[in-house]
Amino acid sequence: MAGEKTPEKRAIRLIRSLMPDPDPSDRPVRIIHVCGTHEQTITKHGIRTLLPDNLEVLSGPGCPVCVTPAEDIDRVIALAESGITVLTYGDMLRVPGSRASLADVRAEGADVRTVYSVNDAVRIAEQGVGEVEVVFFGIGFETTAPSNAAVLMNDPPPNFSILCSHRLIPPAMDALIDDRLKIDGFIAPGHVATIIGTHPYDRFAEMGYPIVVTGFEPIDVLFSIVMILKQIHDGRSVVENEYARAVDESGNTKAQEMIDQVFEVADANWRGIGQIRDSGLAIRSEFGDYDARLRYDIAIDPPVDLHPGCSCSMILRALKTPDECELFGGVCTPQTPYGPCMVSTEGTCHNWFRYGGRSEL
Repeated sequence: MAGEKTPEKRAIRLIRSLMPDPDPSDRPVRIIHVCGTHEQTITKHGIRTLLPDNLEVLSGPGCPVCVTPAEDIDRVIALAESGITVLTYGDMLRVPGSRASLADVRAEGADVRTVYSVNDAVRIAEQGVGEVEVVFFGIGFETTAPSNAAVLMNDPPPNFSILCSHRLIPPAMDALIDDRLKIDGFIAPGHVATIIGTHPYDRFAEMGYPIVVTGFEPIDVLFSIVMILKQIHDGRSVVENEYARAVDESGNTKAQEMIDQVFEVADANWRGIGQIRDSGLAIRSEFGDYDARLRYDIAIDPPVDLHPGCSCSMILRALKTPDECELFGGVCTPQTPYGPCMVSTEGTCHNWFRYGGRSEL
């Protein structure tokens, strides 16, 4: 984007004006996001290359494909190998489980298909009533949970069930705070906030962390950095909504009611991070007939989340960048992903491999 008077250029000048003078004895100012789309925007447009040296914008566990644990992938692989039709989103096909991916077992003859939505999965199940059992592998954050809830509330076909692997963003932010990373502010994902609103982030502001709910264009990200730095400069920590064109304080209350009716909050395992308290959704017993975990006797071997040499655990916790992994770009590429962060277009490693070093603004 050429020109010195673009909003992006003005935002960068504001960022520089709000930064403290560099001091070799001081650590950098660290802002962390928890959104794969934000990482794609930041990396694709070379935003990090334009920031002051003493400002770091780091990537946390914001890719739902990346944090889906190997044990859940192993379960749906076992279902597919038993003759059940497994349906899921395209990115999940190539994510490595403990010993294989869904793409691998599909190549061996298992009925594994990609769909664009859970409604597509229901239609396929309706067409196969009395002939096939269909399991939808339901992953994602708060944004995808309402559509799965709506399906279960509307009497899906008897041969349909969901293997639920939903994760919740605010508890993951708690886990980052508990980690070794020293964080100065959070960029919160706008799409999650369209569902949950801004209030779930209030407690982080009360803990002293500036929070800005942010959209997905380069100017959104840059302006959110300005807003966080302004809070730091003024000694404040509040929740601000940069994405007001799509998000309000209350979020989508109807979607929240649907989630609460169908799911209950549960402890959950995040790949590369481990168990995080109250960070997942489990299907309530009232809808147990459609819970694949209860419906099928799924026996799997002890899972292996990450294989030797993979740094995804450190990358998902913002303790390493992809280029600090010795496998990055060699053993591990988007064509031959060794770790989960290299598969999805929302994965940090995938974006660094595809866009690393680029400066477009």
